[in-house]
Amino acid sequence: MEHLTLKKAQQLVDEWTKKYGVRYFSELTNMAILTEEVGELARIIARKYGEQSFKKGEEEKDHVGDEMCDILWVLLCMANQMGIDLSAEFAKNIKKKTERDKTRHIANPKLS
Repeated sequence: MEHLTLKKAQQLVDEWTKKYGVRYFSELTNMAILTEEVGELARIIARKYGEQSFKKGEEEKDHVGDEMCDILWVLLCMANQMGIDLSAEFAKNIKKKTERDKTRHIANPKLS
């Protein structure tokens, strides 16, 4: 696949949804799905990097990237249905964080 931008990812999700998904789920349903997907990622992270162990029958395969993509997919769906250009919003968000935090983390002794 070509170099993927947020704009292109939003377009691919929109095309896929119209071709295979019939339509977008409602914003509320997508919020619930997003919460579910974040929980699935949290479960894997807790077992792989935290103190929890995998339950009997649970796969120990590395699904972290796949779960992150599930989360991204739902976020892209929500952005599309709400008319949000994530590329533009991400650029504004980076600028906001830079202006707000340009010295905050560097000056934090806990991070040294």
